[in-house]
Amino acid sequence: MITVSALTVSRGERTLFTDLSFSLAPGEAVALTGANGAGKTSLLRALAGFLRPDAGTIAFADSESDVARARHLHWLGHQDGLKTGRRAREELTFQSAWAGGDADGTAAAIDVLALEPLLDLEVRKLSAGQRRRLAFARLIAAPRPLWLLDEPFAPLDARWRAALGLMMQAHLDKGGAILAAVHDPLPVTARSLDIGAGR
Repeated sequence: MITVSALTVSRGERTLFTDLSFSLAPGEAVALTGANGAGKTSLLRALAGFLRPDAGTIAFADSESDVARARHLHWLGHQDGLKTGRRAREELTFQSAWAGGDADGTAAAIDVLALEPLLDLEVRKLSAGQRRRLAFARLIAAPRPLWLLDEPFAPLDARWRAALGLMMQAHLDKGGAILAAVHDPLPVTARSLDIGAGR
């Protein structure tokens, strides 16, 4: 699904990692590990197209990089990417439509993530865990094969970590792939990719 070859990424004057190579296949999850500052978030941002690597290549199977990023991957970073002044219903509808989803997908996301009681609340009034669930909803509302996730479970309680683990497993079972920066183990079978100790 994606192949990374000899990648070097810097932040400011500091090189985060050099000559990093790996691949991610359909149906596979990879847990991206490393100390704070090692470059986990920067790697995900480079794959998503938000950061230009210093060297190396990022290749997507059967697609040009720009097309693959626009149509085939979801990015969920530390920040949830939600507009806090909107009501949750409006934000979910916008996120779904922007990502190419439809009404059926939005309804499925509401059901899976138990969002119905939250929909008439402003996003700013949701707890951190509720906002995270709302952010996850676009992954269901507009299915895409590659998920890039940065500390996806940080604000969630045990119940929702388990529930989202089932959601991730269903994605993998359908041939999707997941690359997730984590400090704790993923709740699905995953290969580990350690990018270093940081500085």
